[in-house]
Amino acid sequence: MIHLAMPSFASLTRAAFLAAALMCVPAAGMLSASAQESAPGAPPFEPELMRLSEIFGALHFLRPLCGEEDTPSWRDQMEDFLDAETLDENRRRRFIERFNQGYRGFSVAYRECTDAARLAMTQYLAEGETIITDVTSRYGR
Repeated sequence: MIHLAMPSFASLTRAAFLAAALMCVPAAGMLSASAQESAPGAPPFEPELMRLSEIFGALHFLRPLCGEEDTPSWRDQMEDFLDAETLDENRRRRFIERFNQGYRGFSVAYRECTDAARLAMTQYLAEGETIITDVTSRYGR
């Protein structure tokens, strides 16, 4: 079992970010029948996980651009997320596409780290933390 301290905004790392998501979100098969009815074939928190994938992609581009050295990379963390969360190949492809959209969205706009890129990175870290907190509190074990 992974033990995590509640991450502060300043110290939020991709490992804590991902581990919190994976630890606290049940697989789709573990949801009650009424929860599965709200989104046939997908857990009710699917949109949040898709957005989280997009955030991972954006951070995979922005963090190195701004000189942040993350080991393992956000891409590696995304692969771990996919391995833990997706058994269905179509669902896996949807998560990968959202990751790529997040990456491409910034790669076409930024060639160097700017104040706007740093602000986006900060906002994405905060949004990711909010998503994890929301999904954890609503669907956690």
